[in-house]
Amino acid sequence: MNKKRIIVTSLVILLPMLAGIFMWNMLPESIPVHWNFEGEIDDYASKAFAVFGLPLIMLGAHLICSLATLADPKTQNFNSKMLGIVLWICPVLSILCMTACYSASFGFDVRVEFIIPLFMGVLFLIIGNYLPKCKQNYTIGIKVPWTLNSEDNWNKTHRLAGIIWTAGSAIIIVGSFFKKAVIFTTFVPIVIMVFVPIIYSYLYYRKHGEK
Repeated sequence: MNKKRIIVTSLVILLPMLAGIFMWNMLPESIPVHWNFEGEIDDYASKAFAVFGLPLIMLGAHLICSLATLADPKTQNFNSKMLGIVLWICPVLSILCMTACYSASFGFDVRVEFIIPLFMGVLFLIIGNYLPKCKQNYTIGIKVPWTLNSEDNWNKTHRLAGIIWTAGSAIIIVGSFFKKAVIFTTFVPIVIMVFVPIIYSYLYYRKHGEK
């Protein structure tokens, strides 16, 4: 079942490559591949690298993450839906990023400074809803010594993380609509989402040990 999911998601990652081949003669020789925080294009790549290289790099990252996840000795603890989220991150990113690159190359105004924070917010919202249901493992979740050595610490930390990630993702989603505030409304919530559960896990360990 997991092999089939990896094959399907890998093929989805490569779909933009087929689209690029189909549009090859219409695409310019230099294609936008990077935007700054203001949403301005600040880097280009050759047509060949954009069409073939970027999807292949994404595929490589996808396979590494997928195989590393499935190699976890506690894979039996994985929530099936959470695993599905992990496997679909790179395919969605591939479609999203390559659509932006192709659209910009044809002269369309691509608001990357809105699209990326919005995507991140939605992704974190979905993950936040599943974190409390995530059982102890070495790949997905808040993986620090105190959670990995105590199932009780893991469960309490992930319940808190679910609340924080849901609230933080809501701020990121709303902030994506405000261009001037998007950096603040994206990075500050992410810092809180990452560090608060870790600090809580440590404090819980100090109080309760590894029971």
